[in-house]
Amino acid sequence: MKVQIPDKLYFKIGEVGKLADVPPHVLRYWESEFSAIRPKRANSKQRLYRRADVDLILKLKVLLHERRYTIAGAKKFLDDGEEWHDEGHEKPQRHEDVSLTLGMIKEELQDLQKLLVGKGV
Repeated sequence: MKVQIPDKLYFKIGEVGKLADVPPHVLRYWESEFSAIRPKRANSKQRLYRRADVDLILKLKVLLHERRYTIAGAKKFLDDGEEWHDEGHEKPQRHEDVSLTLGMIKEELQDLQKLLVGKGV
């Protein structure tokens, strides 16, 4: 996911939502879950995100929505300081990651099988 971040010091929640393609309530939830996201507050109580916050939010979007990490998994990924590869280069997977991925694939295949059996194919 390659997003051009405008050259600004601060971004409002609506701007960040458009950049990350997530609604504002998701950003507020991520704030509560990830302590690294701490926007400043303007006098009007408007959240003002820094560029580092926007970068982190874009990484979270990839981890949670594209790579299908759980909140706990994304926290662990970020806490472990694992190297970030966003250019289509996947990091070497650990055994737990592979097991989780295989489990998800198995569930999806079983769901597809149920659909096909229901249609009489």
